[in-house]
Amino acid sequence: MDFFFITYIVLLLIICFLVMVAQRLKISYPIVLVLGGLLLSLVPSVGVIEIKPELIFLIILPPILYEAAWQTSWKDFWKWRRIIFSYAFFIVILTASVVAFVTSSLIPGFTLALGFLLGGIVSPPDAVSATSIMRDLDVPKRISAVIEGESLLNDASSIVVFRYALAAVVTGTFSFQAAATNFLLVIVMGALIGLAVALVFYAIHRWMPTTPNVDFVLTFVSPYIMYIAAEHFQFSGVLAVVTGGLFLAQQRQTILSPMSRIRGISVWSIIGFVLNGLVFMLIGLQLPTIVHQLGNISLWAAIKYSLIVAAVLIGSRLLIALGTPIFTQFVSRFIKTADASPGYRAPLVLGWAGMRGVVSLAAALSIPVYMANGEPFPQRNLILFITFSVILVTLVLQGLTLPLVIRMADLKDPDYKLPENEQDLRLQRGLARCALQKIERRYNDQLAQNALMQAYYDRLRNSLHLLENSDVMIAESESDNNNSERAAFEVMRKDIIETQRELLQRTNKRAAVSDDVIKKYLLALDLEEEQLNGQVKLY
Repeated sequence: MDFFFITYIVLLLIICFLVMVAQRLKISYPIVLVLGGLLLSLVPSVGVIEIKPELIFLIILPPILYEAAWQTSWKDFWKWRRIIFSYAFFIVILTASVVAFVTSSLIPGFTLALGFLLGGIVSPPDAVSATSIMRDLDVPKRISAVIEGESLLNDASSIVVFRYALAAVVTGTFSFQAAATNFLLVIVMGALIGLAVALVFYAIHRWMPTTPNVDFVLTFVSPYIMYIAAEHFQFSGVLAVVTGGLFLAQQRQTILSPMSRIRGISVWSIIGFVLNGLVFMLIGLQLPTIVHQLGNISLWAAIKYSLIVAAVLIGSRLLIALGTPIFTQFVSRFIKTADASPGYRAPLVLGWAGMRGVVSLAAALSIPVYMANGEPFPQRNLILFITFSVILVTLVLQGLTLPLVIRMADLKDPDYKLPENEQDLRLQRGLARCALQKIERRYNDQLAQNALMQAYYDRLRNSLHLLENSDVMIAESESDNNNSERAAFEVMRKDIIETQRELLQRTNKRAAVSDDVIKKYLLALDLEEEQLNGQVKLY
């Protein structure tokens, strides 16, 4: 146990170092972590570190999905829901089918069921690498929204495909009609269970006397309960976590206190970073174990098959993505679409942003070593090697070249005509006007008797004057006064903060304003309120 604990402490330190190296080299950190783990695995003194599937599926995957759901913009998710669902379900299933037919006809001893098993494993892209690359590039919001939304759902569809293919290999029978019916049942019931668990936690957060610490513990355990509850009934635990997480994320302004929201953002960001860092490092460390398990399969033959599967995955996703504009233009004649003429540039970027990740390797590792009759599971070792190689090839090849593809595509943002700094300035003006109007309507008779109120009112007027001519904000300064004036002043400011929150939420309904900008100012209001409560200090 001591060795196990020390090993992971050392891994965390190595992860931090490699992330700093990635920052210096301006490379997506998952790529550096996988390559770092790969190089570390070649050091003779490093022992074998194996990934257990239950470690990924039960311990690591639920909080990663939950954190991603809390960071997802529901407005953008709903706006691009059709393309997100098509990428997460249709493209994943189609890609798995292409891989199945290619591998069953190419690899000796590979049946169609084994091909679908491999296809279900390697078909879902991992969004962590793509989003970490796009964060530093000028990419339209719709691109990142589709990739983030797809990543929330594609794990569910791929795991369902994997399970049915695994059952077909084990039993030797497969019914397409039964599989299609059960597929819908698993998806729908998983979502409903996640929503049901989320409603329970909503009630606890909303009506029980929680504290910020209790709120965080509740948000930490909720994805595990969602996942375990759905998996217990053999439904999609992944979709349960995603659905429940999206629902609770949209209710955070209602069910959580300002301090709970502030702490939650910070702590969940750290949890997501640590867990993602660990899994990408562990992927690289699996090389010796996977190569050793090849047995009598030629290493060069395994490499050849892996490169072919990687090429099939990259090519099929690109072709399908580039074909979506034609389909969208056709469908837009009959139904309203978010963009009736998307062009080829955005689909090109979406098609190239198909790096594979931890879910693929965890699914491959969960293949049983032996069949029910005691015989070794057919082609298990080769499937593991192909999966590892596909993750490595797509992360390195597509990850390193994605910035170049984005620059070549020269994408313009058709959704948000105003740049974010202009949105910033307009929101600051709106918030200042909102506060001034509230003071003049409700607190005007107290201004002359309350020096703090008058100072705050003057500051707002001066700030608005500057905002109307520039983007410079005057630093806030407050002076001490008697307790009664301060109490009245704090009541006024909290009242204004609540009004400003309502204004931001109304503004967020407009299509021209980015959800990220709104979230930034909601967080600023949370910090300001907690400053008044004496919980935090703003410098």
